[in-house]
Amino acid sequence: MKQLKAPILSALEVMPETYLFRLEAPEIAAEARPGQFVMVRCGKETILPRPLSIHSVDGRQIALLFSVMGKGTAWLSQFKKGDTLDIFGPLGNGYTIAPRSKNLLLVAGGMGIAPLRFLAEVAAGEGKKVTVILGARSCDCLLPVTPPQSLFNRGMMPASFQCINATEDGSEGFKGLATQLIPHYLEHIDQVFACGPMAMYRTMSQMPVLKKVPTQLSLEIMMGCGMGVCYGCTIRTKKGLKQVCKDGPVFGMGDVQL
Repeated sequence: MKQLKAPILSALEVMPETYLFRLEAPEIAAEARPGQFVMVRCGKETILPRPLSIHSVDGRQIALLFSVMGKGTAWLSQFKKGDTLDIFGPLGNGYTIAPRSKNLLLVAGGMGIAPLRFLAEVAAGEGKKVTVILGARSCDCLLPVTPPQSLFNRGMMPASFQCINATEDGSEGFKGLATQLIPHYLEHIDQVFACGPMAMYRTMSQMPVLKKVPTQLSLEIMMGCGMGVCYGCTIRTKKGLKQVCKDGPVFGMGDVQL
C-alpha cells in the first residue's frame, strides 16, 4: 500500500456528474490488480476518505471513474488538470481470472463498470474472449464505449471483445435489465464477473443458469478506513464475518448472503 500525492493529468466529465480522472501514480499502478481500489481524501469537511475503484492502469497512470453521490465526491468533482489528489492504495482483494478460463462474461450495473474496465483490459491482454453487458436506466445514463471518450482501449479487437447495452426504458440496446441478458450469453462462458447494485446481485443469485458458473461479485459498501482497522464495512458471509475492504471487495457469489 502506497500513500502519495498524485497529479491529475486529465479530468473529464464523461456524462452529467460522472467524471474520469487520470492520475500520475506509478507506485500504485505498478501493484494494482483489477477489482482493487484506492482511498481518496476529499477535503477538510469530510473526515473519511472515499473509496474509488481503479478503473484502468496505463504505464505509470491510473484512472478513476466516479459519480457525484454526496459531499465528498462533489468536492472531488471540482478538481481540474494540474491539481493534486491525496490518495493511498491499492487496497483490497480483486477479481481472480482462473488460468484455464478462455471466455469471460462481465456484467455491469450502471457505475459498476468502474472496476470492470480494468478487468476487461487485463483479460483481453491475456488472450481471453471478453463479453461485457452494460446496463443503465436509459441511454443518458450509459457510459461511453466508443471514441473519443471510450471506456475501453483501442487494443480490444472485435474478435476478442464485445459490449452489449441494456437500458430499462429501451432507449438504447436491449430493453430491460442487464441480468435478463445473462442467459443469452452464457454459452461457453468459463467465469462471470459482476459489479452493480445489491438488487442485481440478488437477482443473479436466484438464476439457475449461474449455479454452475463460477461468479465473482464486487460489493459496494460504505468504508471508513479501507484497511480493515475500523470494522465499519463488516458483513456476514457463509464463512463468517468478513470486512469488505480487506477480505473483498470481491467475493464469490456463493459465499455472500444476499
